[in-house]
Amino acid sequence: MLEKCWRDNNLKFIKILLVLLLFQFKVHALIEVDITRGNLTPLPIAVSPLSSDKNTLDESQKIINIKDVGSKISSVVENNLRQSGLFNPLAKDAFLQKPDIAHLKPRFEDWKLIKAQALITGKVEIVDGKLRVEFRLWDVLAAKEMLALAFTTVPTNWRRVGHIITDKVYERLTGEKGYFDTRIIYVAEEGPKTKRIKRLAIMDQDGANTKYLTLGNELVLTPRFNPTNQMVTYLSYFRNLPRVYLLDIETGVQEVVGDFPGMTFAPRFSPDGKKIIMSFATGGNSDIYTMDLENRIVERITNHPSIDTSPSYSPDGKYICFNSDRSGYQQIYVMKSNGSNVKRISFGKGLYGTPVWSPRGDLIAFTKLHKGKFYIGVMRVDGSGERLLTENYYQEAPSWSPNGRVLVFYRETKTNDKGEGFSAKLWSIDLTGYNERQVATKTDASDPSWSSLLSN
Repeated sequence: MLEKCWRDNNLKFIKILLVLLLFQFKVHALIEVDITRGNLTPLPIAVSPLSSDKNTLDESQKIINIKDVGSKISSVVENNLRQSGLFNPLAKDAFLQKPDIAHLKPRFEDWKLIKAQALITGKVEIVDGKLRVEFRLWDVLAAKEMLALAFTTVPTNWRRVGHIITDKVYERLTGEKGYFDTRIIYVAEEGPKTKRIKRLAIMDQDGANTKYLTLGNELVLTPRFNPTNQMVTYLSYFRNLPRVYLLDIETGVQEVVGDFPGMTFAPRFSPDGKKIIMSFATGGNSDIYTMDLENRIVERITNHPSIDTSPSYSPDGKYICFNSDRSGYQQIYVMKSNGSNVKRISFGKGLYGTPVWSPRGDLIAFTKLHKGKFYIGVMRVDGSGERLLTENYYQEAPSWSPNGRVLVFYRETKTNDKGEGFSAKLWSIDLTGYNERQVATKTDASDPSWSSLLSN
């Protein structure tokens, strides 16, 4: 028995047990999914409703509609796969085999008939007050099982289970880690453009389980996740002075890092989470600094008369990308983490900003302004291979999914002459430039940051 532990959405410890390992499989994907370019023919996949027995009581003596829970979990899996752009979940009314029978032994001829190439089946039940979920992934064309696992958790955690199942399926079929059991923190905005109320908010990557972390009585900006845990740093104006905070999402504990009068963007964490890197102005000049979070020692990294800002570490911590106007206008630069070997890497037309290093280490995402339009793009770490993924009236602040496959950013709409019609929304797009989608939020939203996988 292999045991994993993590915290549930109510920030309490739970255990998830991988109690079945029914099939020893190779690490390479058995079904080829094109993830290197625009996938215009997503893989047809059937997500069968998770079968169940009769309703039962949980530990609080509440009746659980276990069939409804099974349907909800399969819907989460189906929606995740569809939104990835790589899969085409087939309509359930075309299924020829009942869920419970399919889970035991699929009739592969029936699934081939509806053009499914992969099949997900499952079963849910309550055991000793806990929700136990089995699922299996089948290769329909080869007529064999690819993966089988089971999870045990508290009944209220069914949505997390759906995300974890999707991650396992995604990894098995593509050969890449998934990004579904994650959260996005952002700034929730309400009110007219000239008088916006801004609160920190957090949600599952699919827009569910929104929680507000601040009250809105102080301006908050640019929250950013620690890549190693569920710690967040953000900028808030306290009595009109910028102050950097650390917030532990799981415990709710918050602490002040310091007051930085010349700062307009929150810091980012180093890859090991032990430092923050930031830009703020002293003596009328903006340079890049780091702070050791254990001893609070601040070290100056750049010392240049131009504006240096928006620093971001490479995933190995050896390099830093940032933007600077030292060439006369705003461009992207890369340097070693000690500030040496500064090299300009962007040479296209327009102004470049908000560079963010991919967690895979191979690309840098950025915002570009050219001829009155804003673009979200990516380039290799030496500046070659620049690709603009999307353009709009105003959009910025890209943030990477933990597998480096998808970017989330925010986009604003233009107001009319009376200042009406303004909105700010979150959007996502994959590296191919396809599959651009609006991310559902309860309010207007800006400044997103994507968490690491919760189930790591």
